Amino acid sequence: MPNISIVVPTYNESGNVDKLAKEITDVLKKDDFEIIFVNDGSVDNSLEKIKKLASNNEKVKYVSFSRNFGHQAALRAGLKAAKGNAVVSMDADLQHPPSMLPELISKWRNDGYDVVYTIRKDTSDTGLLKRTTSTWFYRVVNFLSGLKIEEGAADFRLLDRKVIDVINAQSESNIFLRGYISWMGFKQIGIPYKPAKRFSGKSNYTVKKMLALAGTGVTQFSLKPLRLAFSFASIAFIASIIYVIYAIVVAITGGSVPGWLSLVVLLVFLQGTQFLLLGLIGEYLGRTFMQTKSRPEYIVADSSDGYDK
Repeated sequence: MPNISIVVPTYNESGNVDKLAKEITDVLKKDDFEIIFVNDGSVDNSLEKIKKLASNNEKVKYVSFSRNFGHQAALRAGLKAAKGNAVVSMDADLQHPPSMLPELISKWRNDGYDVVYTIRKDTSDTGLLKRTTSTWFYRVVNFLSGLKIEEGAADFRLLDRKVIDVINAQSESNIFLRGYISWMGFKQIGIPYKPAKRFSGKSNYTVKKMLALAGTGVTQFSLKPLRLAFSFASIAFIASIIYVIYAIVVAITGGSVPGWLSLVVLLVFLQGTQFLLLGLIGEYLGRTFMQTKSRPEYIVADSSDGYDK
């Protein structure tokens, strides 16, 4: 059994896998390690390159999905396949610097930390949109979920075997791992890093995916959105009662009742509140419905021997 497992979710990263494997190997040449590429339904020749790497290097393993199931699913598959006493997850684009691996391992091996996560410190090369959406992602998720995820916390992290075993024992699907690991506890420490430039290709992590991930994080860990919506609906209901009383008083005193504009505003306000509340309820019910189906989070189509379990 290797001492260190490196898990690399991979989607259309054919230009990066060779260089990444080489850099990891150069950095960890004194360690007993394995590299597990999780091919998340790539439509380029990433899988072919990974298989070639695996045939030439016994330390390289792979798990390949039947289609694209998403980054979080690929991470879960990698954690289940990993056999090391510690597992490091990192992206395939080389923005997570392999040169940092010894520091992560030292915090685990020498200082006794169970979770060593990294904190992304954006540089001037990072676009304004990326910086803004990232900042608001953490603020919204933390506020609505009740979690305390450090701003910039990345999926570039090391986990001790006992942490991995707890995660792998969970039957919950579509886990937001950043939030789940924060919620678990254990002895944790964060290490800042500056992301390197993507070596090849383009990012597949869109704003839409970030919003979907935020929604998963919020609804998995808290009922706060429902409670906020209920509070908002209650305020709207009280406001409507006050408005009705006002209209009655105006009618009794012979004053003119407000015209159609105020009526339309009131109706739109109340109906908007109702739709907001129903939408939130539907989101929670939908996630519960999908969970009760017990469908697999991903489907493995091909893998190295013994790495599909």
